[in-house]
Amino acid sequence: MSDAADRIYDRLLVLRCQAGDPAAFEELIDRYGPRLRYYLRKMLREIEIEDALQEVWCDTFRGIHRLVDPAALPAWIYKVAHTRALRIFRKRSKAWHPLPMAELPEPASDTADLSAEDTAQVHAGLDQLAPEHREVLVLRFLEGMSYGDIARVLGCTPGTVASRLHYAKRALRHILDGENTYE
Repeated sequence: MSDAADRIYDRLLVLRCQAGDPAAFEELIDRYGPRLRYYLRKMLREIEIEDALQEVWCDTFRGIHRLVDPAALPAWIYKVAHTRALRIFRKRSKAWHPLPMAELPEPASDTADLSAEDTAQVHAGLDQLAPEHREVLVLRFLEGMSYGDIARVLGCTPGTVASRLHYAKRALRHILDGENTYE
């Protein structure tokens, strides 16, 4: 499906879910389940992912009737997942520790095509980032969300999203450059 068709279909699914159609909710899980699992995998420990994902779907089921704008589904559902991940972090009583900004080098020029090996390195590099950096990169570049949608998911301003993206890309570049020196 095209991007526009996907958005229209998502809206239709929301309306069907709000009307009580159980098949629509199953379709919603099929459409977003793998993407949400990946998102949570980048945010949580492996042992926490399935429970968190199940809770996201429970929260989504309970709250979808309150979603006023069906077009906001992607941002809303990732906000539900984000909130669930934060609850798990709080339970662990661990603070997020971002990489120090002063140690990051200037970004190198981007390449247009990535090989399978490059892609694997990027995904491995994501795992090494601080959660707030990893999260913003996944939402922007893997989910294709706009700055406004990411801001809604994270509960911040688009300017904060832009800043986090800037530092997250620099941190990822730092990690990838460090990995390349060991080859």
